[in-house]
Amino acid sequence: MIRIVADSTCDLSKELIKKYDITIIPLNILLGEEEFLDGENITPMQIFKWADENKTTPKTSAVSIEKAVSVLRPFVDAGDEIISFNIASGMSTSGNVMRLAVEALDAERKVKIVDSANLSTGIGLLVIEAAVMAKQGMAVDDIVARIEELKPFVRASFVVDTLMYLYRGGRCSGLAAMAGGALKLHPRIAVENGKMSPGKKYRGSIGKVIMSYVKDMEEELCHAKKDRVFITHSGCSREVVEEVRNYLEALGYFDEILETVAGGVISSHCGPGTLGVLFISEG
Repeated sequence: MIRIVADSTCDLSKELIKKYDITIIPLNILLGEEEFLDGENITPMQIFKWADENKTTPKTSAVSIEKAVSVLRPFVDAGDEIISFNIASGMSTSGNVMRLAVEALDAERKVKIVDSANLSTGIGLLVIEAAVMAKQGMAVDDIVARIEELKPFVRASFVVDTLMYLYRGGRCSGLAAMAGGALKLHPRIAVENGKMSPGKKYRGSIGKVIMSYVKDMEEELCHAKKDRVFITHSGCSREVVEEVRNYLEALGYFDEILETVAGGVISSHCGPGTLGVLFISEG
């Protein structure tokens, strides 16, 4: 049997995790001296409240080796093959921790480690693709080879409501954060080659900004893999999310429009009010 494992930064909903039989390994979130497990005993809303009260961003850390071993061991002992997905190696050491866990289990021949070169549902898109191929009976090596082919075509981007969380996390300067707040600037941030890169800067209310951002992608959206597209957000208003969904539905293109709420690790760095539309391009 092929098992699909991913760390919690893939931001897949509980419904999708169950539907595709995916095993999630949580990263750690530190609020001061207290440690929590992403997706298990803390919510993004709790994180935002703590961050605003303490004027800082929570620290996040990779999966522990002990946790990784405990999750993988039953599968290894059962003789299963495993494909493990992790957040981009340039953003976290989770992938390396998984390799160490595999070595500890002497299971190198049973486990394939995939560096997603992405984050959030940019990872989730690949995870679902792998799960679908596994259910179709494809061999592990063929699945991994296909995933490696798809990785450069994942389009993961988002716009943020506030630059403060990126500033607190060291991902933008204080001057940029202040200027962005004063001018109501909301940058589009895309994942390219496993790193976050700022792009077009939008101005105005976040609702209008989000729709401008989505409409700017229309041509590429209509040349995406038709299977699915994600709307992933960190607590945007229902009205804004529905407006994005209605727009995507009106394109009459995608077989499935999926909505997920970003988990604790991703939310810790992007802050509330962030929204992204993520998909795989056909090239």
